[in-house]
Amino acid sequence: MRNIRQTNRHQGMTFIEVLIALFLLLVGLLGAVAMQATVKKSSFDAMQRSLASSLAQDMLERMRSNDPTALATYESNDYGVALNAVPANRCNIQGAPCTAAQMATNDIYEWELALMGADVMSGGDRRGGLIGARGCVSHNANAVQVVVTWQGRVSTVDGQKVNNCGAASDKRRQVVVEAFIN
Repeated sequence: MRNIRQTNRHQGMTFIEVLIALFLLLVGLLGAVAMQATVKKSSFDAMQRSLASSLAQDMLERMRSNDPTALATYESNDYGVALNAVPANRCNIQGAPCTAAQMATNDIYEWELALMGADVMSGGDRRGGLIGARGCVSHNANAVQVVVTWQGRVSTVDGQKVNNCGAASDKRRQVVVEAFIN
């Protein structure tokens, strides 16, 4: 009889062991949830940077496809502040060519639409684009600089690379693309 009692005493887990196991499982699950939240934020920031880079390259390619004499038409440091009026000539009719200045005006309008997210609509609201986006274009002879500025989600150091593009802020991010157009 004595042997049966001793073996019964050592079977199963105690309540303390179960609580410790549950605590460890809970800590692991909370860590996984926290990691998922961090990954989601980082993914959003990466998407914003990718979109800014794409928009800067888009404007650069628009400028390259136009006559280099129209470079001065593109120059401004306030794209994205307010959407310009729709150009009279949208340069989309076959057989009715546009001048270089008309093409530049149309390019600027379409770039601002993309920059401000106005080209993506949902329920009548603008849903695309960057947060607080601003665009700047400058040139010196045939050297062109396109800057896209936006507001990041997390405060860090001001991402200022070009002084006059976008509002100074510890959330400002900038993508600068430079090229030579001939």
